[in-house]
Amino acid sequence: MRASAPPLIGGLRLPAVRSLVWAALFLAPPVLGLLSLGVGRYPLPLAEVLTALGQGLGISESAPELASRVVLLIRLPRVLEALVAGAGLAIAGAALQGVFRNPLVGPQLIGVSSGAAFGGALALFLSAGLSTLLGATFLFGLLALVIVFLFSRVDGRAPVLMLVLSGVVVGAFFSALVSLVTYLADPNDTLPAIVYWLMGSFATASYPKLALLLAVTVPGVALLVALRFRINVLSLGDEEARALGIQVEPTRWLVLLAVTAITASGVAVAGIVGWVGLVVPHIARMLVGPDHKALLPASALAGAAYMVLVDDLARTATTQELPLGVLTALVGAPLFGLLLRRAQAKGWST
Repeated sequence: MRASAPPLIGGLRLPAVRSLVWAALFLAPPVLGLLSLGVGRYPLPLAEVLTALGQGLGISESAPELASRVVLLIRLPRVLEALVAGAGLAIAGAALQGVFRNPLVGPQLIGVSSGAAFGGALALFLSAGLSTLLGATFLFGLLALVIVFLFSRVDGRAPVLMLVLSGVVVGAFFSALVSLVTYLADPNDTLPAIVYWLMGSFATASYPKLALLLAVTVPGVALLVALRFRINVLSLGDEEARALGIQVEPTRWLVLLAVTAITASGVAVAGIVGWVGLVVPHIARMLVGPDHKALLPASALAGAAYMVLVDDLARTATTQELPLGVLTALVGAPLFGLLLRRAQAKGWST
């Protein structure tokens, strides 16, 4: 008997569709990033963008001075930050959803974002430098994770439900501390900086910030990718994971530590940019399926492209730059509502 042919999707065989999906995922971030270098209040044609990049690399003739400054000093670090932060937040969300076996989980739900936000707000309140800002966001993000760990322990273990509930409580506590810092801040000096930072933006992007972002995000992402098989097993349930020889608690907290580092670095350079870790993994899951071997890299690529698009919209939609947190919430909140309705329809426990 002849084996049945692969199913057709839009007239194409399934392997061909998957190849096209992966080609689109790999091409989207660099193509969108390149096009974004010409977008803004001072639009530049692609030829001038390429010339300026070539000048920066020392492989082409000198570009017009203004175009070179705009591309190399202002837009390039901003686009690169958006690519790295978007990839990190998306892969962190995908890993959390696998570990918690819940597609409605994001970095905000375990309190890490709120803890990191308090650390950053405190650093700005004290007029600290960039390295102190990054250290404070990571420290308080990690502190939030430790408190969640302590609160969620039941008989030596941390059930998923207790982790989520503890994350909600800890997140609310640190959000209250952020409000306290903003209340105490000088309204003529530090308050505007704190409020603007909390709303999210890449407007202050720079190469030192990009270097710090890469130094933290890349190892965190590499760790999550290395744990992809264990995350797959954990997504089956704790008992199944133990039966397959996985140390559930250490693995889960190792994933959470990597997520904390990635989230804290993103908060340090861009403020609170929510919903990326919730929205993008769902898009990636629809494209490549639930296997984390494919889902994690797909989420990273889709997250990078998504963040660049949102940042382009933030700086071009109006005469004044819109906060990233507002735009990502406008997309993420309706989608989250749809997911809740879908969860109820399928009888999921939320």
